Amino acid sequence: MKILTLLWVSILLLGLHVAVAQKNAGSYSIHGIIADSASHKPLIFMTVHLLKGSDLALKVDYSRADGSFSFTGLQAGTYSLAIQGVGYKTRKIPVELTDSVQKTVELGIVALPPDMMGLKEVVVAGTKQIVKQEIDRITYDLQADPESKVLSVLDMMRKVPLLSLDADNNILMKGNSDFKILINGKPSSMMERNYKDILRTMPASSIERIEVITSPPAKYDAEGLAGIINIITTKKLDNGYNGSVNVSERFPTGGPGLGGSVSAKLGKFGISAFGGANLNNNRTVRGGIQRITTGLQPTELLQEGTTESKSRTAYIGYEMSYEIDTLNLVSTQFNLNGNRSEGTMIQTSDLMSSAVHLQGYTLENTNTGKGNGVDASVNYQRSFRSDKNRLLTFSYRYLTYETKQNNDLSITNRENYTMPNYRQENDQRFSEQTLQVDYVHPGKRHQLEAGLKGILRDNNSDFQNSAADSVTHQYVIQPMLSNRFRNTQNVFGGYTTYQYTLKNWGVKAGLRIEQTVIDADFISVDSKVKRTYFNLIPSVSVNRKFKNNSALNLAYTQRIQRPGIYQLNPFVDRSNPNFERTGNPDLRPAVVNDIQVTFSGTGKIQLNTGLGFTFFRDLVFPVSVYDSTTTITRTSYGNTGTAKLPNLYVTINYPLTKQWNVSVNSRAAYGMVQGLVNGVLIKNEGLMYNVALSTNYKLPKEWRLTANLQMNGRGVNLQGTTNSMVSTSFSVNKDLIKDKVSIGGSISNPFRKYRENLASTFGPDFQQTNFRWDYFRSFTFSLNYKFGKLRESIIKNKRGIRNDDVQSGN
Repeated sequence: MKILTLLWVSILLLGLHVAVAQKNAGSYSIHGIIADSASHKPLIFMTVHLLKGSDLALKVDYSRADGSFSFTGLQAGTYSLAIQGVGYKTRKIPVELTDSVQKTVELGIVALPPDMMGLKEVVVAGTKQIVKQEIDRITYDLQADPESKVLSVLDMMRKVPLLSLDADNNILMKGNSDFKILINGKPSSMMERNYKDILRTMPASSIERIEVITSPPAKYDAEGLAGIINIITTKKLDNGYNGSVNVSERFPTGGPGLGGSVSAKLGKFGISAFGGANLNNNRTVRGGIQRITTGLQPTELLQEGTTESKSRTAYIGYEMSYEIDTLNLVSTQFNLNGNRSEGTMIQTSDLMSSAVHLQGYTLENTNTGKGNGVDASVNYQRSFRSDKNRLLTFSYRYLTYETKQNNDLSITNRENYTMPNYRQENDQRFSEQTLQVDYVHPGKRHQLEAGLKGILRDNNSDFQNSAADSVTHQYVIQPMLSNRFRNTQNVFGGYTTYQYTLKNWGVKAGLRIEQTVIDADFISVDSKVKRTYFNLIPSVSVNRKFKNNSALNLAYTQRIQRPGIYQLNPFVDRSNPNFERTGNPDLRPAVVNDIQVTFSGTGKIQLNTGLGFTFFRDLVFPVSVYDSTTTITRTSYGNTGTAKLPNLYVTINYPLTKQWNVSVNSRAAYGMVQGLVNGVLIKNEGLMYNVALSTNYKLPKEWRLTANLQMNGRGVNLQGTTNSMVSTSFSVNKDLIKDKVSIGGSISNPFRKYRENLASTFGPDFQQTNFRWDYFRSFTFSLNYKFGKLRESIIKNKRGIRNDDVQSGN
């Protein structure tokens, strides 16, 4: 804490020095920063004409990497500025330089609205830039992709650089399932439990863009080995209102869905909301497990059966802001979500040894689940008269969610199998409180940021196993197979970040300090464990701009992985008696070092490519061990692994003609992992890749056709692999009323009705394959309606709570 105090004091003193120095400007001058009116991102290479009167050009300047421009050495008089840029509307600003005391005019942020028709004097014909490379992130503009009117946010993730979907529609970021998802830069309870249910419900038409933060700066919490995915909902908010509504139907798997967003502004009040709901019906699928063991008594276990399930999901998010005056702003957020699920599995099990039938039974598992989440936050932002981009922000946030899982298992057709019918119930609750303060001090070429943060987490689990009495058939709780568990995790951190821009160069460097205090209470056995971890997390990014908005980035960052309640909870899931799953409360945080070199070019061909190397240590891996005495395979988690991952990605967007466009999103990596399993060193390696090819063609009368091809190579982990996958989809959409009403339809995998999904696992004395035939073909229809008209953007907090330090619960 002494280190944090020194950092905080030094930054305040430096900020005071800069503020005083800026007040001593000499001759007349004009300064400003040009930014996009929708995204508030600085704009580079915008042309700024200094005019005498209204039309006599005296000087010209160009905005720099941070969006800044300036004119100095000016005489007193009346001037005007004409600001122009390709893809943006021209804006004129009158400037009076007549005050003998105040000789410097600070215009602050000058917002330019996008204009696809270009400048007044020049008509620019071209496609809107879909992918943008920034110093620490890659942005994918969903509004520039016509398929956003047809598909869900989850489906669109296939097109986003560095993102892909596996066979179970889990998102992978740089091939890794450990990342954090934010909504509008903030964590949300709807992304903490099962993001797939929410994202497959969320229409892409209600989303403005997706940011892949590949090298998170020090202001972000250090968790998320791969990085952060930030989903920005459409927020072009002015006096008045606007919104969109999307209705869809997906069959034979899936179901109806409804989603949308609305925004409004009245004077100093601004509100926005987004929400959705859907039904998801999965058709009956076949699957099973084959396990072969070695040793003194080799065995072969074969389980086969069918599974069917359905779920219901709903969510709503709400934001409100109130501008007290030009220097003070208060905003609040509130999110609510819930889901319900139910399913049935019927499975036969046969255990053989040397052609001798050792054991057999039929298992029927009826399961139900439900989850609810809510989070709310309040933010106060104070800016300063000397520079309104100088900010002091105080934030508080509360989040909680709970899940309930129930399994009712009945066993019939028994052969040498004595386990009674049983039930298992697991209630998990998670709550989190966060307090945070941030300070931002900008300068002409530099920016300082600092902050302090405290996160208080509380995890609780109550697991009960009940067995049917052989005489009364009543279910009786089994104390030895049940447990109650509580885990508190408190994280205290501070950070400082410095960003400097000089001509075409930009540097952002930072250091984050975090201390984690963990208390685990095994209530059932009256045992407690306490651990403390201290981490120093550096990050640095260097950016070099070239002509035509091309850029080269070099970034290094260190990240950590704190295990969540899913990995820590010691309850034993026996929903399949031969394969048990449990958590490990002794897990430690894992550390990853990542270095990336990326290049982006924005000519006729939009190109983003990168080369990187990632090194993991103490990596949390699922660990499977076979017990020959019980013939049970138990899977838990352990800090057993190290991994090396050189990787390459290439993203291309190329307009062949004005009507025809092609894009490619590809990534390749060679994974090398090793770790101890049951005292034996296991190594595994292999090439992993994914390629998403998309092409769309614009027909007359606002019709548009799109075709997609996705190829995923096999996945590699410590103890196994998953098989490769090829999928296709075709979509068509039409604007009935341009920019207002559109309809669309798509078909996925028309050439294959089913897909075999294989996952192989091996250990010192066993090898097993999980197989499943998923229903692969589906049809989707959607109707999208946009309404409203706005003029002046809502002012929102530029800083707030971002708890991106606990991994997603995949």
